[in-house]
Amino acid sequence: MRIVHTARELRGLASRPSRRSGDRASRAVVMTMGALHEGHLALVRAAREAADEVVVTIFVNPLQFEDDEDLERYPRTLEADCALLEPLGVDVVFAPSLDEVYPGGPPVVTVHAGAIGDVLEGAHRPGHFDGVLTVVTKLLNLTQPDLAFFGQKDAQQVIAVRALVRDLSIATRIVPVPTVRDADGLALSSRNVFLSPVERTRALVLHRALQAADGAARAGRDLETVLAAGRHTLSEVPQVEVDYLAALDPVTAEELTPGYVGEAVVAVAAQVGATRLIDNVVTRIGPVLPEAPAEA
Repeated sequence: MRIVHTARELRGLASRPSRRSGDRASRAVVMTMGALHEGHLALVRAAREAADEVVVTIFVNPLQFEDDEDLERYPRTLEADCALLEPLGVDVVFAPSLDEVYPGGPPVVTVHAGAIGDVLEGAHRPGHFDGVLTVVTKLLNLTQPDLAFFGQKDAQQVIAVRALVRDLSIATRIVPVPTVRDADGLALSSRNVFLSPVERTRALVLHRALQAADGAARAGRDLETVLAAGRHTLSEVPQVEVDYLAALDPVTAEELTPGYVGEAVVAVAAQVGATRLIDNVVTRIGPVLPEAPAEA
């Protein structure tokens, strides 16, 4: 495994030969901000299975943080991260400095997330998705991957990145990977380390609320009933300050309106102590579809 810190070093690395006879070598990228956990490693394993060469980027992107305090307290654990990545067969770790990614300071030209960046997570964190899409664009240009793997836990981010590559004609396929959870159901996040034991117990209500909403959806309930089921569960732990529980269109991230039928992402965000957590579940709203008859 090579660890490189500059774009010049990255460009100097030759792609691995293809494992598939007659095919060109393929490259996958997994973009992270470090402080790796099993959720990140699941992305790396999926990338390793799909591509001949795997590049993991580790860069704490200041453009997607709301304040300097949150940016400064984000854990930086490069040595430990690399120790986790090497046994997984990662070919390259690209860990650039701030000056390498943004030479001369904050970029003059950035990517605007449009309407996707104005709702839900974007409304609570103004400019967040502009920062995400700007650094994703830069890292896609630097790493030139065929595939890029993103965790479904950040559902709105997946929607935004898919819109980015579609609308700007970027030749990379975005591959979402299901959310990885601890045994108690809490979605893995680098921010979980900031939870006290009591706060962690309270945080489990997010997953229970999504399970309640998903259960109502699977029973064929309408959108209002699905959301009511999730909100009722959230109300059982009043110490958790809920920002939103909403159903999103899986392509546009727009909030769904009553009467909607089809696939949906039910997303939740809440403040647990000083830590903000997000989670989601992909489900289907509307009448239960009959099973197709078995073929004779």
